Amino acid sequence: MLSPNSPAPAFSLPSTSGRSVSTKELRGQRFVLYFYPKDDTPGCTREACDFRDNLARLGRAGVRVLGVSKDSLASHQKFREKYGLSFELLSDAGNAVARAYGAFGEKLMYGKPVTGVIRSTFLIDAEGRVERVWSPVKVDGHVEAVLAAIAEGGPTAAPRPARIVPPRAPGAKRPAGAPRASAPKPVRKARAVTKRAPTARAGAKPARPRKV
Repeated sequence: MLSPNSPAPAFSLPSTSGRSVSTKELRGQRFVLYFYPKDDTPGCTREACDFRDNLARLGRAGVRVLGVSKDSLASHQKFREKYGLSFELLSDAGNAVARAYGAFGEKLMYGKPVTGVIRSTFLIDAEGRVERVWSPVKVDGHVEAVLAAIAEGGPTAAPRPARIVPPRAPGAKRPAGAPRASAPKPVRKARAVTKRAPTARAGAKPARPRKV
């Protein structure tokens, strides 16, 4: 199974759009690649409809959705039309891509071990690396978890670098728009202040001693 920060395995698969979709074409954008066992089955239908219902939110986050199963394009097209799925479905006929992503292997079905597609979802970043992995997927609440992960891992604005003004050579003119370089102010030395003893004023009468 793939782990976060690992490179997403390359693929090129036929799509319901009428052309192939490849990792090369997807470079530069974030996308969700989710693997499911079979078209028009209860769990797969609920999962697909949940992605459909949240497609606008995913689109606003700049994330494309791609569903993958071993079903043919004809089966995919019927599935899309039946439930109004507006995202692309890819046909992985021999499960080669599912195997590459670790989404194919032994799993439990009705308590019995079987070999097949493991319901899995991968969030891939714009550089073609795995951001998040969900496997095996529990359908209920899954798309909300994907949306939360997308929000957490969104791009952040980089701090603006400080503007550095090189020193001017003597006699050189200041370029237009460049800030004026102000000379550092000299540090003033603190002067010691001494208190003077009070002096007697001229003509002042001497103080009389007090009687004890």
